[in-house]
Amino acid sequence: MTLEFRGPGKVPVTLHVNGRAVEVQIEPRRTLLSVLREELGLTGAKEGCGEGNCGACTVILDGETVYACLKLAVECQGCEIRTIEGLSRGGELHPVQQAFVEKDGYQCGFCTSGQIMSAVALLERQPNPTEQEARRGMAGNLCRCGAYPNIVGAVLAASDHEEGTDAGD
Repeated sequence: MTLEFRGPGKVPVTLHVNGRAVEVQIEPRRTLLSVLREELGLTGAKEGCGEGNCGACTVILDGETVYACLKLAVECQGCEIRTIEGLSRGGELHPVQQAFVEKDGYQCGFCTSGQIMSAVALLERQPNPTEQEARRGMAGNLCRCGAYPNIVGAVLAASDHEEGTDAGD
């Protein structure tokens, strides 16, 4: 006799991603990262470690950074999810994205979307961080290439652009 175990199967989940409500049918065990990438085609967030250690999958969930590889998608129903794809407006880069370009805040680019999302969240909480505060705010994101001085420089440059504005616009 063979025992077969099945979960509840797919369930409907409505996710609010980058200002849009999207309904998906997913198994409850699916991570937010896998749903973003595989169901919604939003491939900016990357799976680097799958353990919440590297930050390549960082997204903003209700104003806070989260590692999408550790968050179940069903837990995100009713939450506002922002990904790198939702930052630019009307063909214009977000000030943090522009600063990363201007300050060479990337090398291979694998970690860049997670770095940018962490920087956006940091600047929304603290629009004018000191260098130490910027380093601390970016501590959950690893860069295998070691572009940290340029990443911090980009965060500080972006803070100048965002002075007096709402970083979430």
